[in-house]
Amino acid sequence: MIQQTPNTISRRAFHRRLLNGGALLASTISGFPSLNAAGASTRLRVGIVGLGRGMAHLQALLAASDVEVAYLCDVDKRRLGSAIQTATQRSTKPAPRGVQDMRQILDDREVDAVFLATPNHWHAPGAILACQSGKHVYVEKPGSHNCQEAEWLVAAARAHRRVVQMGNQRRTWPAIREGIQRLQEGIIGPVRAARCWYNAARPSMGRGRTVEPPAELDYELWQGPAPRMPYVDNLVHYNWHWRWHWGGGELANNGVHGLDLARWGLGVGLPSFVTFSGGRLHFQDDQTTPDTGAATFEYPGKFISWDVSSCHPRKSDQPGFVHFYGDGGVLEIGTGAGYVVKDLNGKEIERKTGPGGESEHIANFLDAIRGRAALNSDIAEGQDSAMLCHLGNIAYRSRSALTVDAKRRSIVGNRPAAQLWGRDYANGWHRTLRAATQVARTV
Repeated sequence: MIQQTPNTISRRAFHRRLLNGGALLASTISGFPSLNAAGASTRLRVGIVGLGRGMAHLQALLAASDVEVAYLCDVDKRRLGSAIQTATQRSTKPAPRGVQDMRQILDDREVDAVFLATPNHWHAPGAILACQSGKHVYVEKPGSHNCQEAEWLVAAARAHRRVVQMGNQRRTWPAIREGIQRLQEGIIGPVRAARCWYNAARPSMGRGRTVEPPAELDYELWQGPAPRMPYVDNLVHYNWHWRWHWGGGELANNGVHGLDLARWGLGVGLPSFVTFSGGRLHFQDDQTTPDTGAATFEYPGKFISWDVSSCHPRKSDQPGFVHFYGDGGVLEIGTGAGYVVKDLNGKEIERKTGPGGESEHIANFLDAIRGRAALNSDIAEGQDSAMLCHLGNIAYRSRSALTVDAKRRSIVGNRPAAQLWGRDYANGWHRTLRAATQVARTV
């Protein structure tokens, strides 16, 4: 259950505040005034937190002009040392400073932006604190661990007038942007449904043993805002995904990419009705999230489904990634950076491919900070897509169907499910995060 504080406000008041903040952002999203002043330097100093997935960020930033990677941060000393070595070997730019605690980056007023590639339970807390400290933020998907954090993160971005982008890169890939545009222009007629898939061949994570954390890992910092749990030897650096305490299963891990495209193409926000049936079918181990199942998301006149088989690739089925179904045909977006249009008989009538990677999405974020472009995935858009994942997980965990009030952004008539809207935190974190979403600090 969510911890409450004396200054807790109603969800309706909270969303009224968010809407007001959104109007304010429209006139202030240009970033730091110094980056837009005539003759001002556009050089940006950045820090990267989380050097697993964050290595892709590092590669892109080392190649970017007018960007200095001032800090690299990881709670694992081995990953930190390896990343610093990569940065010094592959770039002539000044060597970044290595730190284990991201607060050292946030305290440096010369840092303009932070890239967060941490585990999910650190996404929103880290991004919220970064906004409060005056940093712009690029946060990996899903950007939040739960529905409450999704709301807090958007509120923090608005309150502190920061540019915040989620790492759903397909929002920037040219051919996919063209495909969504063609879809919305009516190339397959009125579109009423979208179907998403994720298949893989993940092995068992086994049974972990409670042991002392490795000497190179600061486990206390790794846990951060999450309530304390004993360290087990099959947790880092990936299997936290499959434990609700830290991750969101395959839905929040890879499902967010397909669902984001589906929601974008259909032009919808939060659903009105959500289900998720499935389970951990393939292995008996420590995983608490499902490896097989199907989630559904209903809207007035429209429908999205997501099918997962993360331990069996189902290659004979030849599934897609996201398919849109219109009255005049189908538009398919695969796992690559393009789209295919087919008529009602399955005959291909159009195909487009293009580049796709990390660099383009990061470049869009940097251009937005400099006032040269609008974000392709502003955090409010990114978190609406993350909310589908969180709601699907709530439906699974509560073993119930959810009726959702999309305007009030709440679960209706289902108290056990509604109690999963947020989470418990380690001492002091709930109050810290709430406070950071409401009062902008002068920077």
